[in-house]
Amino acid sequence: MRDVAVNGKLIAKIYKGSDMKTVKIVLIVLAVLGAVGLIPICIVSAIVIPQFTEASNEAQLSSLMTDLQTMHSQIELYKIQHNDNLPGVVGGATFVEAMTGQTDIYGAVGTDYGPYVQKIPTNVFTDKDTVDVSGVGIIGDDSHGWDFNPKTGYFQADDSAEHER
Repeated sequence: MRDVAVNGKLIAKIYKGSDMKTVKIVLIVLAVLGAVGLIPICIVSAIVIPQFTEASNEAQLSSLMTDLQTMHSQIELYKIQHNDNLPGVVGGATFVEAMTGQTDIYGAVGTDYGPYVQKIPTNVFTDKDTVDVSGVGIIGDDSHGWDFNPKTGYFQADDSAEHER
């Protein structure tokens, strides 16, 4: 192990096997920044930037949970208005057509009920608004934004993040 100091202050400990080229680059950057008095800014940035990243992740999770709650409640409303049938299961309208358009009481494209949502929300973790309605897709493979099981009515995010409900 080797200590690295700038202006007499210990700034790093280098362990055997560390990439010396990277260490040299870091030292050059620190020396340049130290010459113009920017080391305190770098230290503050190193503390603050991870906090912004955590807040961003929490905001994304909050957005996802809001979208899930909206879709769950609108699927339930559809079910109530369509004789206990789930969207896209009977009547010929697809899941997306049933949720974003108008349908009759039998689930066919019509003018009696809906739309339930203006559009299918975009999953903030996959950046997709598609829905896998096969009921046999692999949850968490990021192939779609969402997964809807037409047998159970279960609607969930189709991404690998640790927030499956």
